[in-house]
Amino acid sequence: MAAAAGALALGAGRAAAADPSGSSSYLVGRGIADITGAAAESGMMGYSRFDQQTSGIHQRLRARAFVIVDPASGNRIAWCNTDQGILPFAVFRAVLAELAVAHGTVYSEQNVSLSATHTHSGPGGCSHDLAYNLSVLGFQRQNFDAVVSGIVEAIGAAHADLRPGTLTLGRGELTDASVNRSRAAFELNPPADKDVYPLGIDPTMTVLRFRQGDTDVGAISWFPTHGTSMTGDNTLISGDNKGYAAYAWEHDSAGVRYLDGGPGFVAAFPQTNAGDMSPNLNLRPGSGPTDDEFENTRLIGLRQSVTAQRIHSSATTPVGGGIDSRLCYVDMSRVQVDGRYTPDGRTHHTCSGVIGLSTLAGSLEDGPGIPGLLEGTPSPLAPLIEHINSKVPAWLADEQSPKTSVVPGGLLGATPDVLPLQLLRIGRLYLVGGPAEYTIVAGLRIRRAVAEELGVPLENVLMQGYTNGYSQYVATPEEYDSQQYEGASTLFGRYTTPAYQQEFAKLAASMREGTRLPVGTPPSTPAVGTLNVQPGVLLDSPGLLRSYGQVLTDAAPGYLTGREVTVVFVTGHPKNDLHRGGTFLEVQRLGDQGWVRHLDDGDWRTKYHWQRTDAVTGESTATITWDIAPDTPPGTYRIVHHGDAKNGVTGAISAFTGTSRPFTVS
Repeated sequence: MAAAAGALALGAGRAAAADPSGSSSYLVGRGIADITGAAAESGMMGYSRFDQQTSGIHQRLRARAFVIVDPASGNRIAWCNTDQGILPFAVFRAVLAELAVAHGTVYSEQNVSLSATHTHSGPGGCSHDLAYNLSVLGFQRQNFDAVVSGIVEAIGAAHADLRPGTLTLGRGELTDASVNRSRAAFELNPPADKDVYPLGIDPTMTVLRFRQGDTDVGAISWFPTHGTSMTGDNTLISGDNKGYAAYAWEHDSAGVRYLDGGPGFVAAFPQTNAGDMSPNLNLRPGSGPTDDEFENTRLIGLRQSVTAQRIHSSATTPVGGGIDSRLCYVDMSRVQVDGRYTPDGRTHHTCSGVIGLSTLAGSLEDGPGIPGLLEGTPSPLAPLIEHINSKVPAWLADEQSPKTSVVPGGLLGATPDVLPLQLLRIGRLYLVGGPAEYTIVAGLRIRRAVAEELGVPLENVLMQGYTNGYSQYVATPEEYDSQQYEGASTLFGRYTTPAYQQEFAKLAASMREGTRLPVGTPPSTPAVGTLNVQPGVLLDSPGLLRSYGQVLTDAAPGYLTGREVTVVFVTGHPKNDLHRGGTFLEVQRLGDQGWVRHLDDGDWRTKYHWQRTDAVTGESTATITWDIAPDTPPGTYRIVHHGDAKNGVTGAISAFTGTSRPFTVS
């Protein structure tokens, strides 16, 4: 299956014979960069578990960017998708500042769109909102800088890569990569909504095909499924299923990037309305299609990749038309919602953000929370919670009813109230950029509101979640009433979805009329936004009679394909140097010109495990494994580890390299 996916990718990455679309011409560019943060002793973002701290790398995380320019108007969009759990507003703001230094006024909040794949296996601490840094022990500057720098590099590469090109669209369906994890809430919606999704899932995949001249150079494939194939027990950095989907398209089966020597073929897999879409097809963490979380990650990713490549091969509908964008900041805690958007036709309003009791229970299908808590309303613990919790004022608890209110995140400044809302136009395609996780029916209603305002077909409007900020979930009023995990995590009350419908419709009306809305005031940085209590690296030590890079467990003299190589090295702490844009490991092959890299720590078949073996003296080991693919060329190989050590006296950091014995593969 992996080899088949690689073959498909090869066809996509190479030059096509001719432009099949006759589509309007644009300037298009693509870029990709490493955004991997600390590979050890850094809390991971997604499951909110204090015990889930990084201990190595399965696959590196990437930022994938595209720049599109309409030569007729000069309008442009810089779009970037990241292998991250969320895309915090703090990152959006920092990226804009860096882009301004590099490009002046060319890029701004109006035409830059950043989104996350929502992997739950990446380093966290990149937000300025306490609620999203709490389990990570605060703001992690090292991770934040890696993400911001990588995004700026990817957009910069796409900017430099601008060439005359064309854009075409394709659509299809994928029905075996997601399941509705909140079916009880979904069923409360009216038939007019449910009938759109007879399987209880949104199976639509939309692919935007990028070509420069007669060469395919990239694709964006929107599809909703959570980045939770890897469970909360995993501590290796991973892009999860969407990370693998991109990898499977961008590389051949040996891990070689297509179009090496340039940016390469860039395949981005962003989310749409994935709030209630789980990849765990058996509705249990780490279960479905198999009971192996790594294999599930590969299979769910491969299904997305293969489907996207199939759609891409026949994506010939011209995008055509102009480029446009709108962004405004909305205080989502103070929206008066017109009856046009509410279920009962009456005026309602939102209120300050509150986290509900079922949020603490977690999503039982993807990542359970506090043991003993169950999703749903009324909660049997509600009287106790309401009795002991005096932090939620009675008026706010009433506004949030029937939510069992637990944490007044908005009043405490722990969750954001002011959020960026964005609408992008790429010819006939419209992207609704929302800073939250929208259920499929919430997304449907917002798309309908925007499509109606624009006067365009519904299929031409996509709800892109996890964009330019983060504020947890958005469930419909009907779903909200059941107070499943998604409803309890809908911060601004029962009328959050109608509020989004109204505010995005305003952006659509502005775009249709060619006017500009007041941008509004962006959120300020909370007082505790940069608080950090995660200990840093004090010192490293190789241990008595040992040296850095020394091999403790060496490779065997030879291996058959399908076997696993394991080599253990004396090492230092990975936080000493993230090796962003580099690697902690190489699988090298002996060729006519000497040793050359075959794989690194960004490849699927390698793993880099770090372990502290003595916390007092600072000793640690790096275990590198290579699962040898069946089609690996016979030859002589070796494992190389690149590490760095910190001197506890001077604080100086020194690089070192360790190398295994050569071994044969046959």
